[in-house]
Amino acid sequence: MRSRSWVPLVGIMVVLLAACAVSVPAQEAANPGVLRIATTTSLYDTGLLDALEMMYENTSGVDVQITAQGTGQSLDTARRGDVDLVLVHSPSLEQKFIDEGYGINERCFAYNSFLIVGPEADPAGIKNMTPEEAFKAIYIAGTNKTPDVFFVSRGDNSGTHNREQQIWAAAGYNYTDDIQDSGPWYVETGSGMGETLTIANQKGGYTLTDIGTYLAFKSQLNLVELVTEGDQLLNRYSAIAVNPAKNPGVNIDEANRFIDWITSNETKEFIGNFGVEEYGQPLFVPLYPPECTQPPFNCTTCSGPGNVTTTGNVTTTGNVTTTGNATA
Repeated sequence: MRSRSWVPLVGIMVVLLAACAVSVPAQEAANPGVLRIATTTSLYDTGLLDALEMMYENTSGVDVQITAQGTGQSLDTARRGDVDLVLVHSPSLEQKFIDEGYGINERCFAYNSFLIVGPEADPAGIKNMTPEEAFKAIYIAGTNKTPDVFFVSRGDNSGTHNREQQIWAAAGYNYTDDIQDSGPWYVETGSGMGETLTIANQKGGYTLTDIGTYLAFKSQLNLVELVTEGDQLLNRYSAIAVNPAKNPGVNIDEANRFIDWITSNETKEFIGNFGVEEYGQPLFVPLYPPECTQPPFNCTTCSGPGNVTTTGNVTTTGNVTTTGNATA
């Protein structure tokens, strides 16, 4: 009797093993009709990604699925193989991602600038300082409990948060020891750029923001631009495909096609004009050779003409005529 009872049990085990054998390749196979993108919230909050998503879907017939996160979270999502490519803006985090073998085919496609914004009353007196001088003045005022001085940080390991930490270091502070948990003046939201701007506005505080998201939210804010110039404020954006050698289930073919598309002249022209009609200046400036292939952009290849003119108040950098506060 006991020997007979094993027969159905063995049969069930065989069926389960067969199901597992079938399901593993199905999980690893990429869906050719879907492109999964993790992107920084600054690209998403400005509306640019919505526009690019619609354009690419209409061109390719592919279903583009976008997850908006900070750069650090986006790269972690890519490490897990949950997306096919990332659109991010933190050179140091990107380089680590590539050095670990997770990222391939990195190409820069646009840049803009970071700004330090805050209340018009400017209680820490930072207007027109360098970014490092401004952070030092905010720290001194904040730790001395100067009334109405707050700095609102994204605190989310995003590209903006990473740049904030670099500016604190350049100002002479250890971020972990000197800044975090140093008092009620320093507020971490753990949120995207739009939400962080909203909280800074509610508190009447200072924050570091990309100009694109600031302009997109400006009509809802009382915050004004206080620091707009300095090497630390350059903000460039890259597209990086997820390496199929690390994650066999990614749609590498579509990822590479999207990267070719976003660095094409037609798409860059659209990026360069995005926001001009509504804000009087572009939210992003497209990158072309040689700027996209030389420091500080750290990108390997880039397509496009050598001389490009966009609209608005222009300044010329190298062979490219650009707009806005950032210069390459």
